[in-house]
Amino acid sequence: MSVSERRVCRVLGQHRSTQRKVPRGADDEAALTGDIIALARQYGRYGYRRVTALLRDAGWHVNRKRVERIWRREGLKVPQRQPKRSRLWLNDGSCIRLRPEYPGHVWSYDFVEGRTHDGRKFRILSVIDEASRECLALPVARRLRSEDVLGALAELFVTRGPPAHIRSDNGPEFIARAVRQWLGKVGVKTLYITPGSPWENGYCESFNGSLRDELLNGEIFYTLAEAKILIETWRRHYNTVRPHNSLGYRPPAPETATPPRPPSGSASLHRQPAMAAETTMH
Repeated sequence: MSVSERRVCRVLGQHRSTQRKVPRGADDEAALTGDIIALARQYGRYGYRRVTALLRDAGWHVNRKRVERIWRREGLKVPQRQPKRSRLWLNDGSCIRLRPEYPGHVWSYDFVEGRTHDGRKFRILSVIDEASRECLALPVARRLRSEDVLGALAELFVTRGPPAHIRSDNGPEFIARAVRQWLGKVGVKTLYITPGSPWENGYCESFNGSLRDELLNGEIFYTLAEAKILIETWRRHYNTVRPHNSLGYRPPAPETATPPRPPSGSASLHRQPAMAAETTMH
């Protein structure tokens, strides 16, 4: 059209380099896409932020925005966000929230219910350290009474030491006189939430939601023994591998962490050559 390239680019608002350089994708785009899909398939309830953390642990030097772009291009579904919680107040308007200040300061515990394939119920006692977000125990049984709660706590107190406070709802297993007296003797102060206000035990409720969303809702337990094994395996994964958004997408106990495993049948995640010798996926 007898018009210079400079003038055409100025009129169209394009940079002149767009007319001179052929766009090409990164050399590792296909490998990265394959690993993102593999992790999304294995951890179906994880979003691209947690997948980014897992990729970095596996040796990828990748930007979160790049993972998000591939994530959306491949049509992967982002899990729904948790609803926001309001502040916690007593009836007289005073705030009662005791926020954890260090590991071992405040523990919380609660029950979760599941079913085996035959329809029979089983109960899970989840014990959480609110400061570190670590799941300390997940005992499973058909029935869990106050004496079972005492047994689980006693074992944890021996191995980890008693916390300064322990938070729970007003269930009969938690407010039983034997439980309160025993906790008082070992110097643990009880924090009971307001009846009908489960959000006051927010750390444990959030953990229970993750447990149900990522495991209980997607697994069929044919026997109680199978449920115990899978739930304990998930607890270790939660503590050592699963990225936690409130911890900067690091697991609660990274000092014992192992690299994330790809889906069964997959040899290993792709990674940069320099990192391949250091990080081996089983």
